[in-house]
Amino acid sequence: MPPAHESRLDCSREGAASALALALLLVEGLFMTSRRNNSADTEIFERQANICKAFAHATRLRLLDLLGQRERGVSELQAELGVSKTNLSQHLAILRAAGVLSTRRDGKQVYCSLAIPEVKQACQLIRKVLQAQLVESRRLAG
Repeated sequence: MPPAHESRLDCSREGAASALALALLLVEGLFMTSRRNNSADTEIFERQANICKAFAHATRLRLLDLLGQRERGVSELQAELGVSKTNLSQHLAILRAAGVLSTRRDGKQVYCSLAIPEVKQACQLIRKVLQAQLVESRRLAG
């Protein structure tokens, strides 16, 4: 029989894996409105992969977190993130191409917001899973 701490670790890994799977299903569910055939499923998986690629940068995740709070101007985002205007523009373009970011212009100012509100929930769920993993790994190390 494994030691108790290994058993707890297995349970926390299973729970974390289940939560991560749930988060990925949520992201997939953003685009699924009904049961589809295999070719449509393939398209869904491709779209899911594109969104996940768009999320695969710490600055873009911070950007999504800020936009999950409220709409923000580009200059405000630049100041909050501490990146150059060029760098921010590249990150915004990637998120816009993935369909998760929308922008509007008011005079010279450009404002950004989440195009899909559920993205906030998906990101929060993944963060909770990762925070739980971090707490557990620190507990086991300590």
